Amino acid sequence: MTEAELRSAMDRHERSLVRYAERIVRDVERARDVVQDTFLRLLRTDNAPDAEHLAQWLFTVCRNRALDVVRKEKRMTTLSDAYTDSAASGDPSPPEAAADREALGRVGRILVTLPERQQEVIRLKFQNGFSYRQIAGVTGLSVTNVGLLIHTAIKTLRRQLGGAGLKTGRTATA
Repeated sequence: MTEAELRSAMDRHERSLVRYAERIVRDVERARDVVQDTFLRLLRTDNAPDAEHLAQWLFTVCRNRALDVVRKEKRMTTLSDAYTDSAASGDPSPPEAAADREALGRVGRILVTLPERQQEVIRLKFQNGFSYRQIAGVTGLSVTNVGLLIHTAIKTLRRQLGGAGLKTGRTATA
């Protein structure tokens, strides 16, 4: 992989990888370390993925590395259960209405109550725009299982929002 290709991959994927890794390791600095390690592995690999599969490869390596970090920390110390993150995602755009921000906040608060697997597939789908097949590749689940997890999570979100959710036709960023 050339330096230009690596820079391009970093420009395109670094931010979403850090956000994804942070959800797993629950610390932005450790997430940045995980992402740095992911790009180092990309640089060192003899079989770099083609452009079509690069994002899936990066998220798979990032996920595996983040899970390794969490497992290692569990052996060393008990993880704090006090972590709660109700932020929906990224910075809201300036023209976004207060009602939409409030609705997205509600979705975020409900999202963190879902099982970890459901949270992960919802974030990969709606924050990163991955297909079910790509999510299956990243998580090691079957495409059918990914679909079931997403369906169940969305059903739960809708039920808990109770009709006071987002405007029709708009997609929430989870």
